[in-house]
Amino acid sequence: MKFKKTKIIATLGPASSSKEMIKKLIKSGVDVLRVNFSHANHSEVEKIVDDVNDLRKELGSNVTLLADLQGPKIRIGELENDIELKKNQSLSICSALPKCNGIDKIFISYPSFAKDVKPGENILVDDGKLIFKVVSTNKKDIVDIKVVQEGVLKPRKGVNLPNTKISQPALTEKDIDDAKFAVKKSFDWIALSFVRSKKDVLQLRELIESQCDYHIPIISKIEKPQAIEKIDSNIKASNGIMVARGDLGIEIPAEEVPLNQKKIVAKCK
Repeated sequence: MKFKKTKIIATLGPASSSKEMIKKLIKSGVDVLRVNFSHANHSEVEKIVDDVNDLRKELGSNVTLLADLQGPKIRIGELENDIELKKNQSLSICSALPKCNGIDKIFISYPSFAKDVKPGENILVDDGKLIFKVVSTNKKDIVDIKVVQEGVLKPRKGVNLPNTKISQPALTEKDIDDAKFAVKKSFDWIALSFVRSKKDVLQLRELIESQCDYHIPIISKIEKPQAIEKIDSNIKASNGIMVARGDLGIEIPAEEVPLNQKKIVAKCK
């Protein structure tokens, strides 16, 4: 009898997290059930875990649970209205709420933003629909920028900083809380988002080991150019690698993603 090496991971969301639907997924051949902690609260996750444990016994299944941590997601703040931006238009991004008026100064949910960015670096917003270039920074709370790719700026959109060395740790306070909860609920795997170096992976491993006396494997999500630069040490520090092509295709040119994925798969093998 031949066993398949390729596994099927199904992400549980609003349309697929009921016990009935999870049962259908398992019976259809799903190997791993992924819970995205970016969108699920602990009470919702607890119900999913209880349902999966019941179904494991009922179906005699070895389906595994994967906890996917959100990571340091950077977002634009709230806006009174959508803002239409034109090419070469100048404005500012700030991390101090009293100084942000939402018209020519846009709030960003990253306190160290002005300290980390440098003139000439790119800022991508809303999955790269908008592109800004850093003109100057006061290294405290305000960054002056110029619009490179115009479009409509909407509230709460994600921000990518492909050229910036981010000082924010890979594990946020939310991630630490979620990781502890995942260990408590006996998740089989934990995925770490926005990994840059093996230091990020080892930080999560240390946290897991402080919470339990058994091994929980870690999947490193490759979605930053810094992670590719240090891919060899990241692979050695991890138990699995996930090429997160969506965010990676924003952080690096999209046409470079397939080749990098092939290289990463070959290195892992």
